[in-house]
Amino acid sequence: MSKTDVVLGVDIGGTNTAMGYVDRNGTLAASASIPTEAHRPAQEFFERFHRQAELLFSKIQDTHNLIGVGLGAPNANYYKGTIEQPPNLSWDFVDVVGTLKHWYTIPVVLTNDANAAALGEMLFGAAKGMRDFIVMTLGTGVGSGIVSNGEMIYGHDGFAGEIGHTIVDYNGRPCGCGRRGCLETYASANGIRRTVDELIRTTAEPSELRGIKFDDLTSKQIFESAQRGDKLALDAFDLTGKYLGMKLADSVAHTSPEAIIFFGGLALAGDYIFKPTKKYLEDYLLNIYKNKVRIVPSGLPPGNAAILGAAALIWNELI
Repeated sequence: MSKTDVVLGVDIGGTNTAMGYVDRNGTLAASASIPTEAHRPAQEFFERFHRQAELLFSKIQDTHNLIGVGLGAPNANYYKGTIEQPPNLSWDFVDVVGTLKHWYTIPVVLTNDANAAALGEMLFGAAKGMRDFIVMTLGTGVGSGIVSNGEMIYGHDGFAGEIGHTIVDYNGRPCGCGRRGCLETYASANGIRRTVDELIRTTAEPSELRGIKFDDLTSKQIFESAQRGDKLALDAFDLTGKYLGMKLADSVAHTSPEAIIFFGGLALAGDYIFKPTKKYLEDYLLNIYKNKVRIVPSGLPPGNAAILGAAALIWNELI
């Protein structure tokens, strides 16, 4: 009996790293996760990762054949195969592909997590059949992957597509990148928490959220309050959609995408984030783009989306 070809998809996160073996159709043969322990040296992490990956593959090696490794990570450079000064990892500069080549003779490819998500949508999710689209990852931060004419846009240095770090307000909120007013500080899960905090401090609007300390406040609580009709929570979603719509209107002018796909925790708020974003997008769009761009949810299964994205990266290379 012939073996099924699979790739190893790996999502390196600040807290946990998920991995899984995925076939050409996006079927997950086996998966696992390990704590990233980002405060420890990168070499220790990759040794632990390799041991776990080998153990996982031993369970399916009789029926599967490993042909490539794809990794998604913050601040990953596709051209160099490196992670460079990642925001949630205490690593400065890591040659990821070079490190893995000590163990693997098969192709190994690395890109940032948002680009991996975009490739995942193109091969396995909501962007099947599309050649021009943008994926926005709305989580702790805001990432983006831009595909134009069927190709991922990496730019000359491998770092293209940072819509989350375009500026909403030059005198705005401090951002982890060291600047002020980035979209990430307004349109992420943390950003909407900050918006609620500002609304509590600057308005007299009654709200059940007023009794919650900022450090205890979550985007899920804001969503649940919005579901119950809490006006301050609804206003926070409206403002978040305004900032997103404004900056996405700029991005549409650059690449004229068929669709913008929302991926990540904040996207799970559904119409509470989709409707205001679409409204303000249309308000800010140049006339020639109006009513041409859809905003749609991710088509990847939430639990395995990051693994499938990383797997799609290497499948895209191999294909």
